[in-house]
Amino acid sequence: MRSAIAIVTLALAVQASADETRMKPFVLASRGPGEVEKVAEATRQKLQAAGLEVAGGYAPYPGAFVFAVSSDSLKAEAAKSEFGGYGAVQRVSATKVGDEVQVAYTNPLYMAAAYRMKGDLSGVAAALEGALGRIEEYGPSDGKTAKDLRGYHYMFGMEYFDEPSKLGKFDSHEAAVNAVAGGLAAGRGGATQVYRVELPGGKETVFGVALTEGCAGDASIMKEIDFKPVRSTGHLPYEVLVSGANVYALYARFRIAVNFPDLKMMGSNSFMNIRCAPGAIEESLRKVVGKEKE
Repeated sequence: MRSAIAIVTLALAVQASADETRMKPFVLASRGPGEVEKVAEATRQKLQAAGLEVAGGYAPYPGAFVFAVSSDSLKAEAAKSEFGGYGAVQRVSATKVGDEVQVAYTNPLYMAAAYRMKGDLSGVAAALEGALGRIEEYGPSDGKTAKDLRGYHYMFGMEYFDEPSKLGKFDSHEAAVNAVAGGLAAGRGGATQVYRVELPGGKETVFGVALTEGCAGDASIMKEIDFKPVRSTGHLPYEVLVSGANVYALYARFRIAVNFPDLKMMGSNSFMNIRCAPGAIEESLRKVVGKEKE
């Protein structure tokens, strides 16, 4: 009896410790001299050699490249959670900063908690580390716990994970997917497709979207907020999620803030300087879908 109680107590202590572990949104894999194009191609080869799927990629602006990375196991994990499609892809970036190229990736454990997934994606984290390496986690000076992230919003009055932009409703999942794919192919709203990933079960499809127009543009936003010595290029690209017959996107005040939780509200390099972005992003994505705001 005592041994059983001890085992339960130990299990609870381990779980509590895991819940209190502070995480950051990005992982720096390597840094060193080189050119983005060559480093990006070497990175692609490493990912594929490790059995990871490169679902797409793009250069959001000069000196940067981002890959969308998935796998059968990651898609299966994503399919277990409502709106898990947001976590079906991890982003890997190569960014030229001064004389070095930084290779980094989104932290799967951080993203799993932020997107309220049932699993912690520790297997995906191990696969990325094995393929690319790991120097340190980075982003905000103080990390966040899984509990913090599962209930995260930047401040009072700003959106949570479960308060997305609702971009449209269609008669079927197929019709919704076709509408998004068609809008991206046409470049409506200055948006184009970076990747498309289908989750098992045929009920969720996630698109990665490059944005180029005005205040919604990737380059415009990142120029203001991604200013630290180690770049967070893997914030990009934006996602559009087709869940059932509905089309969603995480609202920008959540989607940006969860990756840059220490960004100041006012002053230089602040949310105030991109205050037009949330509405502009939503408007661009509505043009893709072809639906008016209800």
